[in-house]
Amino acid sequence: MTIRTVAIAIHDGVQALDVAGPVDVFHEANGYLPKADQYQTVLVAAERRPLRASNRMQMLADLAFEEASGEFDILLVAGGPDLPDTAPEPRFIEWIRTAPRRAGVYGSICTGAFALGHAGLIDQRRVTTHWQNAAKLATRFPQAQVDPDAIYVCDDRLVTSAGVTAGIDLALALVGQNHGPQVAGMVAKRLVVVAQRQGGQSQFSPYLTAPADAGSPGARIQAHVMAHIGQRHTLESLAAEVGMSPRNLARYFVRETGITPYEFVQRARIDAARMMLEAGDRPLKTIAYDCGFGTVDRMRIVFSERLGVTPAQYRASFRQHAAPPAMAPRARP
Repeated sequence: MTIRTVAIAIHDGVQALDVAGPVDVFHEANGYLPKADQYQTVLVAAERRPLRASNRMQMLADLAFEEASGEFDILLVAGGPDLPDTAPEPRFIEWIRTAPRRAGVYGSICTGAFALGHAGLIDQRRVTTHWQNAAKLATRFPQAQVDPDAIYVCDDRLVTSAGVTAGIDLALALVGQNHGPQVAGMVAKRLVVVAQRQGGQSQFSPYLTAPADAGSPGARIQAHVMAHIGQRHTLESLAAEVGMSPRNLARYFVRETGITPYEFVQRARIDAARMMLEAGDRPLKTIAYDCGFGTVDRMRIVFSERLGVTPAQYRASFRQHAAPPAMAPRARP
């Protein structure tokens, strides 16, 4: 094996953690790898001059674009708060457009997906970004298949991650892909990452999507669903709960929350099941019933479609990465 080269493209206003998180993952992985198989990470920018991150931290690129003409095993574009609204400078876009031809795996962290979009690299591809910017990414680049809720997405050689800390999850996944889950798990523990999240795991709980007005029909429906998660919920039953017609409720709910009532119910069931799977050893049959899936088979189908893992795999993964090592008994004096 040879040294694995990782290039991270940075720019003025870059999100510091989009850079530092993956860099630390690859650096810590080196401690568990033979020297010939370790990672060498470089920062690449338009010029070798100090840049200011969005938090005002100063960064300095290792290579300017004209110097970064070699091949890379991994190429990632870091995000930044301005990227959803401001296109990167032409030199940045041009380098991103051509550099993936010389990379094994390429992609973005957080809003770096917008830079990929400007470079024409996400058309007809499945991608993700920070959940707050997912709708804008889909609108700005309508040919992209934007998943608004995934932690990270792998579409052949193209990899994209959700917001900020999700870059750590993506980097851990790449380490696991290259060196196995045991190495990735040791790196996660070293970085005190409580749980190495799966790519399809939800970015956020449906509880975070509640409307600002707690007394609104949308908020009342959400509260009702989550308080009675095991019950059957239809558009008609939810409309009756707030005294609206099904048609008016459907339109209102989408306008207020950005998703359909059905989608909210589905997310709420998944979120409730995830918490139960993480919290204990309740049988899958019981969790499926209590969360409104009805059967284990139905819950397995929904988990596989939405999260990319089965409930059993989700529980096993959480246990593998989240359980702290057993402490040895203290010696008696």
